Amino acid sequence: MTKEKILLQSLASDLKRITLSIQRDSSASAERFSNEAKRWLGEAAQQVDDQAIKSLLQRIDRVLQGENDLKKAEDCLMYSTLLQNKSI
Repeated sequence: MTKEKILLQSLASDLKRITLSIQRDSSASAERFSNEAKRWLGEAAQQVDDQAIKSLLQRIDRVLQGENDLKKAEDCLMYSTLLQNKSI
């Protein structure tokens, strides 16, 4: 597995964890996973060459800046699935 795939899969996993944390009303966990996701996001932005994935990463960055609400949970779940599909 390439480093790019590992970064994207790790980011996807944290996005799913954010979704679950928000749904369980655990803002502390959501914040912790958001911070992890931001770290993976920064690394992925440096490693990825594909413009479609770079655009996706920019949209994820905007979502992570938002408030921990159900809209953010839905967006994180959607982007998690998209990242998983792109990394395969």
